Amino acid sequence: MSDAIELTSPRPSLAVSARFLTYVELMKPRIGSLVLVATGVGFYLALPAGAWNLAAATTLFHAIVATALVAGGANALNQVLEADLDALMDRTKNRPIPSGRMRSSEALWFGVLSGFAGTVYMALLVNTLAAGLLAFTFVSYVFVYTPLKTRTSMCVIIGAIPGALPPVIGWAAGAGSISIGALLLFGIVFFWQLPHFAAIAWQYRDDYARGGYPMISVIDPDGQRTRIHVVTHTVGLIAMSIFPALGGISGVWYGFSAMLLGIAFLISGVAFVGRLTKESARFHVLASIAYLPLLLSIMIVDKTAIG
Repeated sequence: MSDAIELTSPRPSLAVSARFLTYVELMKPRIGSLVLVATGVGFYLALPAGAWNLAAATTLFHAIVATALVAGGANALNQVLEADLDALMDRTKNRPIPSGRMRSSEALWFGVLSGFAGTVYMALLVNTLAAGLLAFTFVSYVFVYTPLKTRTSMCVIIGAIPGALPPVIGWAAGAGSISIGALLLFGIVFFWQLPHFAAIAWQYRDDYARGGYPMISVIDPDGQRTRIHVVTHTVGLIAMSIFPALGGISGVWYGFSAMLLGIAFLISGVAFVGRLTKESARFHVLASIAYLPLLLSIMIVDKTAIG
């Protein structure tokens, strides 16, 4: 009898594990991982030559933890505000709130506390400049970009501002100030997001239409605006990516590599807008996901070699 009870009773450890994984999912770890990479790159590039040591590594650790908390909190609140619309879309209907695995109130408290804790953590263990930038990113993403998503297709450009701040936050954490290098990193990530999200919007245009989002792909059925959007902003990205070499911030090797990488990304973009299919959009999304980490890695290698 006791064996039967033991076999049919719920296992608390599994329930706790599932709950933990639901919270991790709420924080959108795939998006968060790229945010943390950009933050780390900004931090490392801000350090003077030869300044990488245990103290710097400890500061970077604190900056990454703080940024992860705030990014996770912002993503949680984004899902609270969009829960009803997420339920209408195939790509989002299985998220924690619309699927019924988490209450909106629970996600709300998690988002608020995580965002607050991360900002305070950054202020106390890194510096107030980085904490201020982190707080601005949180507020602008949740309270400006998210509401605009259902009102205007220009939301993508507005959202690209907080989206481009992680490397600047990392730079502020590493240097305690903002310089031209941080602004160039901001420009690179800003321009990168525009063709990246244009491809995502085209890939899921039917979903966005069901959710009531006025994305360019929804209000531009023939794709003309999408074509202009992708090509012009990719050209802007290429120009922004080579500025560090032209300004002497990075070396010639970086500039040459950035140019080649940018041309390859432009070719992918032209192939996407030339066909405007879900398959070509998906390929360009994957190309964009490969492009940014590769470019940032080249920056790291270039700085390490010069240093």
